[in-house]
Amino acid sequence: MERTSTIHRVHISDFDLNLLRVFQAVHAAGNVSRAAEALGLSQPATSHALARLRRALHDPLFVRAAGGVLPTPRAERFARQVAATLKSLELALHESDRFDPAGSERRFVVHMSDIGADEFLPLLMARLRGDAPGVRLEALQLDPAAIAPALEEGRIDLAFGYLPALTGTEQMHLLDERYVVLLRRGHPLAAGLRDRAALQQLDFILVASHAEPARALHVLGLESRIRLTLPHFMVAPSILASSDLAVVVPLRPALRFAARHDLQVVEPDLGLPPFAVSCHWTWRARHDSGHRWLREQVAGLRFTPVPAAPRRTRQR
Repeated sequence: MERTSTIHRVHISDFDLNLLRVFQAVHAAGNVSRAAEALGLSQPATSHALARLRRALHDPLFVRAAGGVLPTPRAERFARQVAATLKSLELALHESDRFDPAGSERRFVVHMSDIGADEFLPLLMARLRGDAPGVRLEALQLDPAAIAPALEEGRIDLAFGYLPALTGTEQMHLLDERYVVLLRRGHPLAAGLRDRAALQQLDFILVASHAEPARALHVLGLESRIRLTLPHFMVAPSILASSDLAVVVPLRPALRFAARHDLQVVEPDLGLPPFAVSCHWTWRARHDSGHRWLREQVAGLRFTPVPAAPRRTRQR
């Protein structure tokens, strides 16, 4: 006997968009009473709206749990789309042909690593301080796999970094980088670090939150030489200064760390290609006047020049 299925379609002309606000509030609070309070509604009105949405989507959406409710798998997927939809509607309703940075209190959210924030935020905040004193900036460091969904769903506005796995975005080239070795000044092995084979004499720090430097250690065959794993780069300099450990890191942060601590930058022939650091965003934000203004501020950043890569003598 052949089984047939019924596909329920919801027509936008019959749908009350206010239900999305109720859904988002319940999803965020995990509790109908707290969601009602946040919305300024009574609990019966919130429950009634939730019941209407359940009927429209043919899914319970939330199930009872200790202290509140938990979303169903359908609700978890729906929540991501609701967040992106409400963000787009909010931008459309408040968008004007001209963004006024001097009077705006808009909040922008960006993805940056710890060393990226050390590079970009001092320059960017200096620009915002003069032109947009009320604009707020929030920097997050997301897992690489979370960056694309966060852009698409409007949870972040821009993503900075060397992000080779991030595809389908619009982007702006910011600067070029290359990997170097950072270690304490006076390290007994520093003078002999001429090529990648010499690195086998060193013990290394691995920074777990940075996939590309970690991949560089793998490419260099140095995984067996890792002695310490850290969550972020910013604590590494003080450890390097008081030990014989080393770290493979992009040149610009290495120069800043060396200037602040008793460290030196060594550039052996690692055989690793240079890479581009860019700013990424989703096409959905292309015409938003505020977003366009922020991109213009990023495009206007002026970075300190760095030494050119040393010329390598080819072995005969």
